[in-house]
Amino acid sequence: MAAVWHGRCRPARHPLATKVVPMLASLLRNATLRPYILLAALIAVLGVVGGERVLSARTLYSVFQQFSLLGPVALALGLTMMIRHFDLSVVGTVTLAGCIAVLAGAQSPILGLTLAALAGLVAGAAQGALIVRLRLSSIAVTLGGMLTLIGVAYLLTGNREVAYANRDIARVVDSALFGPFSLRFLIAAGVFVLAGAVLGRTRLGPQLYSVGSDPKAAMVAGVPTGTMVFAVFALSGLICAIAGALLSFSLAAASPSALSNILVPAAASAIIGGVSIAGGRGTPAGIAGGVLLLCCLQSGLTAIGVEPYLQDVATGCVLLLVAVMDSAELTRRFEDLKRLFAPAQLKPKEPVA
Repeated sequence: MAAVWHGRCRPARHPLATKVVPMLASLLRNATLRPYILLAALIAVLGVVGGERVLSARTLYSVFQQFSLLGPVALALGLTMMIRHFDLSVVGTVTLAGCIAVLAGAQSPILGLTLAALAGLVAGAAQGALIVRLRLSSIAVTLGGMLTLIGVAYLLTGNREVAYANRDIARVVDSALFGPFSLRFLIAAGVFVLAGAVLGRTRLGPQLYSVGSDPKAAMVAGVPTGTMVFAVFALSGLICAIAGALLSFSLAAASPSALSNILVPAAASAIIGGVSIAGGRGTPAGIAGGVLLLCCLQSGLTAIGVEPYLQDVATGCVLLLVAVMDSAELTRRFEDLKRLFAPAQLKPKEPVA
């Protein structure tokens, strides 16, 4: 049975296809939902390939523990990307905060965590002030900040790994409280929930996105763009510092060279989660999905015995896939696909004269 569609005939589609295909196309175009769709597909594939080695409580716990560090760092970096900047200093902030927490928190973990958070807040605020006041490039400023913070960490630790004597706090932050959820994971998840509430429920969200979309137009509209940039960098430093301090408590040690490779997966997680490098787009929920996707990918491939360098290849392929799905050409093709599978509209016959 053929239906007339804009003057042409096309084959009738299966009723299920007319609903599923357009819905799937719309979901894949949603930058926030996309990482969760890819995550579901990844879990299905890894489950078939790895079976119980992948779909186990131990692997799930490992994923959430990785999220506890990578998640906050990706969120901090993603927030700066949303306002058309890039915070390279997240590596240095996490490193220095971890060292301060161990050195100052031997007797009182609260004191160590407080001093580490304060150091991260000051470092982020100082860089934000330089960027706003002197109108400097955020990449140049934060690159210098990263090297400075790592250098200070080496100075404080004497270029060595520092052990943390308080083993009890390590058990507290890593013990599973609810199923596979540790205290460290719950704190990281709480940061995401709070960030999502602020951006989605207060006027700070639209202001932040307007700064990232068009800073000049935002300034004309009365948005305090300078204050917004300053606050985001200060917040980035605070979030990374808390994550670094909790990681050092978890490992019962701190090293100035242990976290040098966290920047790339953090940036990849933010981009996979829908954050635009051009600014003005992204959500904490999307970033969380990107982080979970990469953590599941790494843990799943490790469980089935894949070499680390091949895991990097897989991560790169996922990032390229997301970049392709974000392209304007593919968006146009998605729209064509939705129209193709849309229910046929019958064209009424012309009355015979």
